Amino acid sequence: MDKDEIHLHRLPAAAPWGPHADSDFHGVDFLPDDLSDVPDETGMRVNKKYSCLPAEEKGIHIINIRAIEDIGYDQHESTLLNSLSKNPDADCKYGLYFRDGKRKVDYILVYHYKKSSAGRTLTRRALHNDGSAKSTKQDPLPGKGVQMEMGESEPHTDCHEDDKRFRREEYEGNLVEAGLELERDEDTKIHGVGFVKIHAPWNVLCREAEFLKLKMPTKKMYQINQTHGLLKKINSVIQKITEPIQPKVAEHKPQTVKRLSYPFSREKQHLFDLSDRDSFFDSKTRSTIVYEILKRTTCTKAKYSMGITSLLANGVYSAAYPLHDGDYEGENVEPNDRKLLCEEWASYGVFYKYQPIDLVRKYFGEKIGLYFAWLGVYTQMLIPASIVGIIVFLYGCATVDENIPSMEMCDQRNNITMCPLCDRTCSYWKMSSACATARASHLFDNPATVFFSVFMALWAATFMEHWKRKQMRLNYRWDLTGFEEEEEAVKAHPRAEYEAKVLEKSLRKEHKHKETDKEKLTWKDRFPAYLTNFVGIIFMVGLTFAIVFGVIIYRISTAAALAISATPSGRSSVRVTVTATAVIINLVVIIFLDEVYGCIARWLTQIEVPKTDKNFEERLIFKAFLLKFVNAYTPIFYVAFFKGRFVGRPGDYVYIFHSFRMEECAPGGCLMELCIQLSIIMLGKQLIQNNLFEIGIPKMKKFIRYMKLKRRRSLDHEEHIKKKQRYEVDYNLEPFSGLTPEYMEMIIQFGFVTLFVASFPLAPLFALLNNIIEIRLDAKKFVTELRRPVAVRAKDIGIWYNILRGIGKLAVIINAFVISFTSDFIPRLVYLYMYSENGTMHGFVNHTLSSFNVSDFQAGTAPNDPMELGYEVQICRYKDYREPPWSENKYDISKDFWAVLAARLAFVIVFQNLVMFMSDFVDWIIPDIPKDISQQIHKEKVLMVEVFMREEQGKLQMETWKDKDKKKGENCNNHSPRLSLSHSGSLSSCHSYPVDV
Repeated sequence: MDKDEIHLHRLPAAAPWGPHADSDFHGVDFLPDDLSDVPDETGMRVNKKYSCLPAEEKGIHIINIRAIEDIGYDQHESTLLNSLSKNPDADCKYGLYFRDGKRKVDYILVYHYKKSSAGRTLTRRALHNDGSAKSTKQDPLPGKGVQMEMGESEPHTDCHEDDKRFRREEYEGNLVEAGLELERDEDTKIHGVGFVKIHAPWNVLCREAEFLKLKMPTKKMYQINQTHGLLKKINSVIQKITEPIQPKVAEHKPQTVKRLSYPFSREKQHLFDLSDRDSFFDSKTRSTIVYEILKRTTCTKAKYSMGITSLLANGVYSAAYPLHDGDYEGENVEPNDRKLLCEEWASYGVFYKYQPIDLVRKYFGEKIGLYFAWLGVYTQMLIPASIVGIIVFLYGCATVDENIPSMEMCDQRNNITMCPLCDRTCSYWKMSSACATARASHLFDNPATVFFSVFMALWAATFMEHWKRKQMRLNYRWDLTGFEEEEEAVKAHPRAEYEAKVLEKSLRKEHKHKETDKEKLTWKDRFPAYLTNFVGIIFMVGLTFAIVFGVIIYRISTAAALAISATPSGRSSVRVTVTATAVIINLVVIIFLDEVYGCIARWLTQIEVPKTDKNFEERLIFKAFLLKFVNAYTPIFYVAFFKGRFVGRPGDYVYIFHSFRMEECAPGGCLMELCIQLSIIMLGKQLIQNNLFEIGIPKMKKFIRYMKLKRRRSLDHEEHIKKKQRYEVDYNLEPFSGLTPEYMEMIIQFGFVTLFVASFPLAPLFALLNNIIEIRLDAKKFVTELRRPVAVRAKDIGIWYNILRGIGKLAVIINAFVISFTSDFIPRLVYLYMYSENGTMHGFVNHTLSSFNVSDFQAGTAPNDPMELGYEVQICRYKDYREPPWSENKYDISKDFWAVLAARLAFVIVFQNLVMFMSDFVDWIIPDIPKDISQQIHKEKVLMVEVFMREEQGKLQMETWKDKDKKKGENCNNHSPRLSLSHSGSLSSCHSYPVDV
């Protein structure tokens, strides 16, 4: 055999590229058959004998390994030649382009492989001598199996690796048949990891853009309607004022003209602005198109069909992702969108600026752009809520010294002796010892909190309407109007797990009944999963209740223990100590269970096997939200609505396990304790779970991945000094796991802000401070820590909008009950208008306390030290509306209790209906679509009709001109001077008559 030739053998379709194709074809381009021997878009000619073409009937060429060994190059010569040549990595911009430096890498497939040292030497030679050797074709080899001229010492790989390799070979062959161009790279700094670079040529982009109905800008431009008169002056003043807080990106500048957009069509390419084909389809659109082809292309070996999702799930490929545009930091970094986003968006130094939402959408796609747009609108709307909350809190601070009930509680001259808080170990205590708690309660329990609850209900309705209008503006700006059909079509791809289950069912049925009809999963197939979901969710909710109950036991037992050991001066702080420690325990449990419930919700959704990604996402969101909502709010609901409600009375207390007495609220009510519970859980979740976890866990995973790769990396000096390719750097980043955790975090926070805002007016302020950091934290994570996600088109935030509306409606009801049952607002009104003798609040505290004769204690429940206060107690007081011991029906519920209960229920009904009506009125009075946007959408439709009418008129004129030219030509031929002999022998001339069309 001639040493200058590389022998190529043709193999059967069962193994298109042979067992060692992954290593042999490194650096070789795979081109479709119809592009062979013809110039490509860059003007290059592709030699047919270098293209490896997958086919079902014809064979595939593979390189003979022994023939390459006969070429005569050794590794030292190859390295020397490579060192003298130009750096190929610089030509391809370090992985952003193919080796020719002209075809852009649109997508990356990553796989793991096992390769011997001989194969690694071969790979390097294929790299350094790419295209420098001659190749010749030979006839196909006879035989069934894969025949390679291999040495006896070549290691034999296991069947599992061969199966993966065969699947990759067939799948990549099908991608080439679909029109994509591939290039493999295994000579990387990550040992054992290969990369397949995918490029979509122009004809493929046009074809897929037409299939997906992508709206692209046409040549037609029109003027956007501008405001006039006073509004124009106001807008110009606002623009000048807000100029320092605007991001310095071109996409964020206000536009006066807009290109008319229309779904792309290859027949109507003349309508579109194709002056620069390289930038007509941006990187986001190109990666979306390639991903659609990857999902649609299947691998049908071994009697089953597999798309890219199945191949990833089965480990055939380890990752698939589009590339980032380039580096975002360092010297001599070329300007790119990623670097611009890092400087103007993903930096804490620009926290005061608006987000460049259009640039975010351009880089990450509409779905992620809508998330950050919604987060920005939510954060902006928190500013007025925070201001009003601060005013309400300051009002409470200013009026605390004028609050008569707290002054009466702090007045030691009243000498009110309270009944023991626990049996035996607790003694009698003075009401004045709870002075600090009473004064602090007034900061959050005052008439202004009722106003603030109404305000926040209207704020929630206004926020939802404002977001709908903002969403419509973005839909118009991003050309997403009329997108429903395409959205459903894109999301209709069956999931890998669903296809696997259907395959399993069909194979089982085929084995039994020999039927091969199209199968699908029915409710009978999913019934075990549904039952598991129901039982699992009930169990998790019960576990949450059990943990809350355990914390209650801890509070009761700890309070009794501290009451025994504490000094008389320290007993006044027992309640605060027990409350604070119990809340911290609740916080730790909530954070831990949040992570557990997230994993369980995903597992429960997976065993259901939803058909599409949209169904999977919606079911996962529902389960995760239900479990996390119960986990986060159960302790708060207990304090707000159950604590102190089922205590009983002195001499007839309610006991748990016959030994623990139920908890009582403080004399000032449970609202202060609710405020402490809400503030610690909210701030703790935001600080620990949302921020520290989001910063620490990705960095820890990145460090672990880096250490693993460092251990696996070869010690070859050449690899050590070589700069990493773009796809290698991106492979080391964290995979994108979806927006569900980001939305869930904000939805739970939205519940803290709205559901119990009557007890904690500062909740919007803390949410605002958190979100200012959260936006930049998420931005930095998306730009620097995560692989670039595939751009997904979406025109709204999906199911999250319905969840927000549900929380807004629920907030009205909960705040009504908090005001009427948890706070003392209603009892004060009842006393003021029904029982007060002078029209003031003097005597209110005494009115809310009932009397108890200490001689009526049950045996073994009286205090061990009844003389602790220095005098003998005959009558002690407790908070309740009951008859005194000297009445005929002693200790029965009094008429005052029923009067207060009726007032509370009446307030709930009035408050709920009034606020609901006001919210619906706000919803009705604010149109969902801004007037100027509806006018612009109508204008676009009119302009598009005009464009097509002109096109039709042009076609008719062209046809008319063609007919005229044709008839003129015929007439001229008939008019040529010649004589014709008639039947009668006379001469007659032939005349032509012109006809006007």
